[in-house]
Parts: sequence; C-alpha cells; structure tokens
Amino acid sequence: MRWLVLLLSLAMPAVSWLSQQGVFGPTNGALSDRYPTLIVAAGYAFAIWGLIFLWDVAFGIWQAFAKNVRAASLDRIRPLAAAGFALTAVWMPVFSQQLFWLALLIIWGALACLLACALRLSPAHGGTPGLGAWAWIPLSLHAGWLSMAAFLNTAQVIVAYGLLPTDAMLPWTLVLFGAATALLLWANHRMRGNLPFVAAALWALAAVYVKQSGWTVPGSDTAALVALVIAVVLAVQTAWLRLRPRARAVVG
Repeated sequence: MRWLVLLLSLAMPAVSWLSQQGVFGPTNGALSDRYPTLIVAAGYAFAIWGLIFLWDVAFGIWQAFAKNVRAASLDRIRPLAAAGFALTAVWMPVFSQQLFWLALLIIWGALACLLACALRLSPAHGGTPGLGAWAWIPLSLHAGWLSMAAFLNTAQVIVAYGLLPTDAMLPWTLVLFGAATALLLWANHRMRGNLPFVAAALWALAAVYVKQSGWTVPGSDTAALVALVIAVVLAVQTAWLRLRPRARAVVG
C-alpha cells in the first residue's frame, strides 16, 4: 500500500499538468468562467494546488520509508490517503470532459477520504507525535482546500444544469455557504483548531471575497461579505480552540 500511495501522490501533479495543457478538454479555469457562481474564488487561489501537491509528494516519499511506530500509525490512513489522491487525480480529466455529476461525486469522495485522514492523525484524536510535518499537515491542507472546493463544484453543477435559478443565485448560494460553514466549524472543532486545515479554508474564503467584491453578477457583493464573515468566524474559533487548553493548563 505504501508504494501505491507514493505513485498516486506523483500522479496528481502529473495529471494536473496535462489538464492545464488541455489534454483532457477545456481547462478548469475555462469551465469555471463558463459557469459563473457566487462562490467561485479568484483565479490566483488555485495556485495553492502547487503547495498541496508538493507536500503530498513529500508525504508519499516519507511514508514509503517510515518504520516502527510511525509505520503502524500510517497503516490506519494509507488506504484513505490512496483513495483521496486517486480521486483528486481522476477528478481533473472527468471535470474537463464535463461529466459534472460524476466529478461532483468524485470531489466529495476525495474530501471524505482526506478529511478522515486529517481527523485520524489529529493530536486531538491520539495522533502519533512526529507525524505532523510529513503527514498531518499535508493531508490537512488538502482536506481544507477541498472543504471549500467541493461546494464550489456543487454550485457549478447547479448552474451547469440549471437546477436552480441562475439569474438569482444568492438564496441558494447562501444555503451552500451555510453548509460549508457548518462543515468547517465541525471539522475544526473535532481537531481542536487544525492550523493547516484552517489556513487552506481561509485562503479559499479570501479568494472568494476578492472575486465577488464588485463583480457584476447579482448578489456578488453580499456573497463577498458572507465569505468574509465566515473567514472571521473560522479564525476566531481556531484562536479559541488553540488558546483554551493553555488557559486551563495555567490555571491547573
């Protein structure tokens, strides 16, 4: 399994490069422009994939040679990490082929797998010390970004198939924002303030704010404000979760 994880970690950047060359069809950016939504992020935000893929590859190499207690701990998450990496890689050509329903199932599956990895490796759930920089951080970063990307993909499917009004997107977009907030706050609470997870989510929310501010799509200004509020709430929750144990330790 360790070699499969390594190969799949290398597959993601390779498939991404091919996707950006248009090998599989229209690029993700082109399709995003074709189906504008009130939850789409500014284009620069997707550069985070470079960091995610780089750190995932580092994790893939490291876990392939991990020994002793670290290897035992990694056995719990290797199948999930492999599935998450495989689904991330597959999503790109599937989305380019405009198989939007399948792409939606894939991205939510990838999120489920990688969020489960982050939860299992979290120190709040008995994660093994020493796995942070090589395992917990990259998988948490990946999960944090997908926690917003999955909702963006959901909005694009709604627009692509006209499932809900596209001339008045704000009402149903607010529902998606609410669901995203609930997921982010729940996961962050379970992990007692997961900084890499939160950092990726805040990066996405900031880019949504930038994209929606002053945009011409009706409701975009409100969407920008909502993204900013969610970011502030998530940041405050993280600070509270991180500082609370220290305060108790001082009192004790």
